[in-house]
Amino acid sequence: MASTTRIPSAPAPGDALGLRERARGALLGLAVGDALGAPAENMKPSEIRARWGRITGYVTDHPAGTDDTEYAIFSGLLLARHGSALTPAHVGAAWHELIADRAEGRFRGAGFSERGTLENLRRGLAAPISAQHRHAWSDGLAMRAAPHGVFAAGRPDEAARLAAIDGSVSHDGEGIHGGRAVAAGVAAAMAGAPVVAVVASALAVVPDDSWTARSLRRAVTAAHLGERAVRAAVVIGGYPWTDLAPEAVALAFGAYAAADGDFEQAVLTAVNMGRDADTTAAVAGALAGATRGASAIPPAWSSAITPARGSCLPAMAGHHVLDIATLLTPEPPT
Repeated sequence: MASTTRIPSAPAPGDALGLRERARGALLGLAVGDALGAPAENMKPSEIRARWGRITGYVTDHPAGTDDTEYAIFSGLLLARHGSALTPAHVGAAWHELIADRAEGRFRGAGFSERGTLENLRRGLAAPISAQHRHAWSDGLAMRAAPHGVFAAGRPDEAARLAAIDGSVSHDGEGIHGGRAVAAGVAAAMAGAPVVAVVASALAVVPDDSWTARSLRRAVTAAHLGERAVRAAVVIGGYPWTDLAPEAVALAFGAYAAADGDFEQAVLTAVNMGRDADTTAAVAGALAGATRGASAIPPAWSSAITPARGSCLPAMAGHHVLDIATLLTPEPPT
């Protein structure tokens, strides 16, 4: 998908939202989408309808983020520490320090790509060899890529570069492409780019003939027809794995495009399509949150987001996504 729409390099001085508001929107939006989508993970739309009708808000008494939110916090802390100087060695060291070399605990909700990575790291392997496992194509990088877009606001290429470095420890091929697309899209949205330019930014950083690019193009082309059309254009019927990066990323961008960037519609569209609903809604929430800002998130949803519980990554317990937004968007000197 080509677009001549100009992508701003940074929010304009008169931008009513501002960088910090967009950063808070992106990361809070990610956490909200994750918590909304978690109960519908791995479900079909027909199963969602049979259980809840249409999901229009939290369906649990104590909504909480999953591994998606905790890994996004992990990547945000890594960026806050190293910035644009981030290297695969830094990422590998952080995986050892904060995940692999600690007592695993419950490690609840971790994806297969993360488990495969941990197994390789504990065997003494390092990037990129540590990413050589059966699920290197998963959406595990895409789910933690939004902080790169926040950090590199208005610089989609830089956001994609950093996401690929982050992913080099755990992902390869389409798994890297998915993370690059999400990071670039968020970076463009952080600069106030319109939806069409956000999508174009994502497509510009992945190979044109990749599965990710083909799925993304199909999703956004079908977006004006609604969520059923988006799902039909992307999902491979009968395939058992729902954490495919090309599928999850395309569903998220399709939901975002179908809603024309509206936060509530984007996230609920992603949730009600099922499949890897926590990740697709988290990515859609990050894109729409960066586009519309934190104030666009319904207060009843945002107020439920508390510091991470450490259910998957114990070292992330106590960190709040809004603190990460602050770390990644320091106030300019006065």
